[in-house]
Amino acid sequence: MITVNELKSKLAEEDVFLQVALPSCDLIPEHFHVTEVGKVQKSFVDCGGTCRESIYCLLQTWTANDVDHRLKSSKLLKIMNLAEKVLGSDDFPVEIEYGVDAAVQYVLYKIRKTNQGLVLVLKSKKTDCLAPDKCGIKGCC
Repeated sequence: MITVNELKSKLAEEDVFLQVALPSCDLIPEHFHVTEVGKVQKSFVDCGGTCRESIYCLLQTWTANDVDHRLKSSKLLKIMNLAEKVLGSDDFPVEIEYGVDAAVQYVLYKIRKTNQGLVLVLKSKKTDCLAPDKCGIKGCC
């Protein structure tokens, strides 16, 4: 899982075009925008009664009909720096939200350098039982 600091460090290396690869290996359209950078903090209780907390940085992507637009690493770095107001100085994992009919959140799994620029490689999020020892049913609550 890539953190905010790792992402910003990679974006600062050189000014190149960005691509985003879905878990299917398909690329989201090259003319995507990053419309939000946020800090998501979730407090919850698992099925065994344990209180837990999850914090991550969420980048919301969106595609419009401006197909001549391409996001470069310097522009995303500028957006990420503006987001320090809400992210603070803590280093969180990064997730990316994308979807056509429905928004889906993916984990930013790795960043790959290619001749075309940087590819942000996404991995699907999975659900799981967080308290298998307490609920008594393997893989299910």
